[in-house]
Amino acid sequence: MLFDNHGRPLEYLRLAVTDRCNLRCFYCMPEEGIQYLPKRELLSYEEMERLVAILAGLGVRKVRLTGGEPFVRRDLVPFMHRLSQVPGIEELTLTTNGVLTAPHVPELARMGVRAVNLSLDTLDRARFASITRRDELPRVLDTFYALLAAGIRVKINAVVMDGQNTQDLLPLAELTRELPVDVRFIEEMPFNGHSHAATLPWNHHRIREHLEAHLGQLTPVATRPGDTAAHYTVAGHQGRLGIIAAYSRTFCGTCNRIRLTAEGGLKTCLYDQGVLDIRALLRGGASDEQIAEALKSAFRHRAANGFEAEQQRPVHQLSFESMSTIGG
Repeated sequence: MLFDNHGRPLEYLRLAVTDRCNLRCFYCMPEEGIQYLPKRELLSYEEMERLVAILAGLGVRKVRLTGGEPFVRRDLVPFMHRLSQVPGIEELTLTTNGVLTAPHVPELARMGVRAVNLSLDTLDRARFASITRRDELPRVLDTFYALLAAGIRVKINAVVMDGQNTQDLLPLAELTRELPVDVRFIEEMPFNGHSHAATLPWNHHRIREHLEAHLGQLTPVATRPGDTAAHYTVAGHQGRLGIIAAYSRTFCGTCNRIRLTAEGGLKTCLYDQGVLDIRALLRGGASDEQIAEALKSAFRHRAANGFEAEQQRPVHQLSFESMSTIGG
């Protein structure tokens, strides 16, 4: 098993396969979009597969594909098939906005994908179009129901934004009454491509208070090391609710994940600026053993938490970044 310098096991890789997205969520990027990377600057599927094999040899057991939107990149499903065969990888899943996903759901089920995170901030079509700047809610819901029909567990991720979708918390939470889904509410983070400072009127405490005021007591579910969400059950509901304190960073003490951006930058914390250029190693002739040693060196210098990682950045301007470039 692979450990960092704080004794935390590193078992989980979030792998961004693209920085491109077919939505323009205002909390993720500016309306005009971002400057996308030329294809040659993205890691190839072959390079990603090689890196996953190296990390699996070190102890990584779970891979989640992210973006941008993963299905924007061509030939994603064949790549997923190959990753699922990498020795040591026990779980392969993805985070998607659902716009392009529905036609691929049967193949995801056949390759053994057991759970998918679906980004969905509202069930109201007009607000969806306002938040994402695209009128795509029907296609997202098609994906949602296709995943359920295929027996794939769905975790809905909803970013809570003051003045934008707080009226949607209860309709989203009500999905858990009749359906075996997890609906997880996420504190808004400052990764939106703008330079203004982020405020947080809706933190994890307020989200829970709001839900309990309308649904009754939320009963905590025991969490596992590495869980980012605090999960709750509600009497009479088939599914569960979750709250992710992504901005408050209450879960850093057991964080077991690392991130790889689409251009091959290693991030050992969501809030760091990138700690290792994997692409340079892959394309510079480094052997698997040399890459493994470079990775282990980076893991031995991991920040204790997101606040420390943020303070270590030479330029303290987190909000200039877009979550699409970081890797969802």
